Amino acid sequence: MSWQGELNKYLASAYKNWIISKRNVFTLFELFFWPMISLLSIGLLTRFLKVDESMVSFLLVGAIALTILQVAQIDVAYVLLFDMWSKSIKNTFIAPVNAYHLVYGALLFGIMRGSVVFLILVSVSRYLFGFDFLKGGILPVLVFLAGIYAMAAVIGIIVCISILTFGQKADVAAWSLSGLILLVSGIY
Repeated sequence: MSWQGELNKYLASAYKNWIISKRNVFTLFELFFWPMISLLSIGLLTRFLKVDESMVSFLLVGAIALTILQVAQIDVAYVLLFDMWSKSIKNTFIAPVNAYHLVYGALLFGIMRGSVVFLILVSVSRYLFGFDFLKGGILPVLVFLAGIYAMAAVIGIIVCISILTFGQKADVAAWSLSGLILLVSGIY
């Protein structure tokens, strides 16, 4: 198969997620409402407690990281969740694409959505809390985002495996696994 054919399969999966997401108002909440609630709750808490700037930076980076992780991993999980909810999962598996086309295409869409959330949160945190995320340079930010997106891919794949193993009852893992990461990472 040519590289163009392979690329089209990845892009087709990303396009499918985009088409489904743009028709769903709840995916807009995942992009704007919940990330803002996360950032504002942590940022305002740091102002209320009057913590020093290094602790504010630590907490805001954690809030931004885990919000981006949630947005990106849920898009990988949506590869199967949307089809399971619409009772068309058989169509996904008879399509002439491999599972990795679906996962990486969904991850590409998740990276795009996560990048939008990142830009929004960085702008808001700079404006409201005086936190300059880009102060350390662009390379550390790119490494930071690459790590988040890699972890999002792993969590999304684990969610997909649990859905295929345990059925529709496992769809709660799409939201709870990133929350579990939140607990064990020590951000809050």
